[in-house]
Amino acid sequence: MKTDSKSRSLMVCVLIVACIISTQALAKNLVELTKNSVKSTVAIALHSPLKHTTPQIKGTGFVVADGKHVVTNYHVVDEELDPTIVEHFVVMLPDGKQVRFDKVEILAIDDKHDLALLKVNNPYPSFELASNTLVDAGTELAIFGYPLGGALGLFPAVHKGIVATITPDYMPSNNARSLTAKSLDRLKSPDLIYQLDVTAYPGNSGSPVVNVETGEVFAVINKVYVRDSKESALSHPSGISYAIPIEHVHALLKREMEK
Repeated sequence: MKTDSKSRSLMVCVLIVACIISTQALAKNLVELTKNSVKSTVAIALHSPLKHTTPQIKGTGFVVADGKHVVTNYHVVDEELDPTIVEHFVVMLPDGKQVRFDKVEILAIDDKHDLALLKVNNPYPSFELASNTLVDAGTELAIFGYPLGGALGLFPAVHKGIVATITPDYMPSNNARSLTAKSLDRLKSPDLIYQLDVTAYPGNSGSPVVNVETGEVFAVINKVYVRDSKESALSHPSGISYAIPIEHVHALLKREMEK
């Protein structure tokens, strides 16, 4: 009996040590992942010097492929620009004590999946994209972006969570103005999207969803579940966010590269 008791105690100790080591390894991985990921996570802003003294941050984007392509949500860059004045979209990224600005060109859009592909002239470090295979519920993730449109600072912030489930996409995007024909088609035959247990805010639209274990982007944040009003999303966030699977980013990139 004493031997069995000692054996059980030893097994418990081994399990506790293993859990501590696993937790420490995960924390270290997240620190290293964050150091690399923030270099490829940009703010998407509207530069309109006659209207605003500084560029107005609309959302987040992330760098892919050759370092000159940026993915974000379509609703982040769908504002109609005034052709009579100087007005264009830019990407912004802290560079030491300064902020780097680059004008962007909108190369392609996928309004059904709320995606846009942008191009910059000067390269940035890029993310690795995951394969089209959906990850499992319970997968640990990190999102990087500019919550509240830079109101908390011009440095990308990291939030950690998990994939809660994979569900049909019945919800309109954050600021959908109306139900278009494509929106109605989507409701008839919805695509699958990720429901995430992670807190995201306005400004996180277009944020990369990164697998903590592999460091690869497997989805793109595009909407947040709001329980009451938009104001409550800031004061009492639901912690429920939705993200577009990376397969649609691959398709958009392929379509553009084949032109």
